[in-house]
Amino acid sequence: MDAAYQPELWHDLFEMIGASAGALVGLLFIVVTLHFHKINERSDHNMRATMEGARFNMYHLLTVVVEAAVVLTPQPLLFIGIELIGLNLFGLRLPLTFIYKYFDKKLTISNRGGFPTVLLATIIAAYGLGVAGGITVIYHPFWGLFLVAVSCLTKLVRSVLTAWMLMFGVNRAQPAKQEG
Repeated sequence: MDAAYQPELWHDLFEMIGASAGALVGLLFIVVTLHFHKINERSDHNMRATMEGARFNMYHLLTVVVEAAVVLTPQPLLFIGIELIGLNLFGLRLPLTFIYKYFDKKLTISNRGGFPTVLLATIIAAYGLGVAGGITVIYHPFWGLFLVAVSCLTKLVRSVLTAWMLMFGVNRAQPAKQEG
């Protein structure tokens, strides 16, 4: 296969990635809305972590939608690369913020309980891959778009798994004890 940049070869893939992420944003919004009362019954830091996790999950999916739009928009490769780098660096703040806020808390937002290290490491790696893809797109677009596609797909899959974990974690959670 020729390693020359051929944007038409990537069109369908990034169209599918963007459409999937957009649909998942809508589904996640519905799930959070339906389970909002259960989330509110949670203890303080668990409620905040669950709500923040759901909100950040939505942001990850929205980032994927915007990345797909960037790749599909006819523009110079330099602009595509810079935009992808910026989007992924901006998105990287989400898992780092979560770590900063909740690392020392005893979280029970999943079936296993404990701090969601693997989840956060996967999201950080996906954003790092997106940054690397953006840099590579500037110099080697063919290989750079592979990295961007893997980054987007990782964010999609991780977001679905995280939403699933949050939903079942909320369903199995014990309500916060009332003082008084």
